[in-house]
Amino acid sequence: MQFQQLQYFVAVAETRHFTRAAELVHVAQPSLSQQIKSLERELGADLFLRARGNITLTDAGEALLPLARRILADTETARYEVQELVQLRSGRVRLGATPSLCTGLLPDVLRAFHDRYPGIRLLIEEGGSHDLVRELARGALDLALVVLPLPTPSPALTTVELLREDLVVVSSPEASRPGNGRRTVRIADLEGERLVMFRHGYDLRELTVAACRAEGFEPDFAVEGGEMDAVLGFVRAGLGVAVVPRMVAARSGRGLRVTPLARPGLHRAIALAHRSDVAPPRAARELQRMLLER
Repeated sequence: MQFQQLQYFVAVAETRHFTRAAELVHVAQPSLSQQIKSLERELGADLFLRARGNITLTDAGEALLPLARRILADTETARYEVQELVQLRSGRVRLGATPSLCTGLLPDVLRAFHDRYPGIRLLIEEGGSHDLVRELARGALDLALVVLPLPTPSPALTTVELLREDLVVVSSPEASRPGNGRRTVRIADLEGERLVMFRHGYDLRELTVAACRAEGFEPDFAVEGGEMDAVLGFVRAGLGVAVVPRMVAARSGRGLRVTPLARPGLHRAIALAHRSDVAPPRAARELQRMLLER
C-alpha cells in the first residue's frame, strides 16, 4: 500500500468522480484508476461501486476512508515537524477551542506565544467540544481546548485539566436586575427570566439547560441559536439575560451587568486535549507548556 494510492482513494471518495479526482491530484485519469485497482487488489476488496455516473463507497471503502484521512493528515504533520527549525523560528500550530475560550482564555496566551515565537503560524478553529474531539481524532488539529466531561470519552485522546471556571449571569444595565435586585442570583431565580440562549451543540447551552431542569423548570428563551458575540449583543440590547463564563464577562467591556451565581453556583472544567498515539509537533508542545503554566 502506497501513500499515493491512499491520496487517490480519498480524492475519489470525496469527489465521487474519477475524472474530477484526477484533476484534483494532478494526475491522468487512467493512472489514477490503475492505482485504485492496484490498491483494491492488494486489500482483496472493492472500494467503490462503479455505475455509470454514480460512484459510491463499498463497506470496505467506508472502513478505509477515516483511516486513510488520518494517515494523510499525520503525513502532513510529519512534514511540518521535519521542516520546523529547532529554534522554533518556523512552523504552525493548529489549535481548536470553544468560542467562549477564544474570547476569554486565549487572547493573552496567544499574544505571549506570538511575541516569543513570531514565526509560528497560529491556525485557530472554533467549535463545540464534540466537533473538536472529532477533528483531533482525524488529525486535523494538534491541540484542543475542550469542556469536561467530553460528550464521548475517547481513550485515543489525552486530556489535562487546565482550570475550573465560574459562570455568571449577564444582563443589560438598563433592564431590571435579575434575582429581584440581590447581589447574587440563584439558578431558581432564572425561572422568571427570559434567557438569550446559545445554539444547539454549544457546551454552555447544555450546562445551563441541565441546571434549570435540576431546579424543576424549563428555561424560557427570548432568543436562541447564537454564538458568543451574538448572545452578548442580544443581552446588551435588553432581549434577556444569559449565563456565560466569568472570563468572557470580564473581557466584554461596557454594556453588561455581571451578577455572580449564588453558591454552589455553576462551574465548568476546561481541559487541553491531544491525540494519545501521536506526539504534538514541537511548536504545539511549546504552546501546550505555556497554557499549562499560565
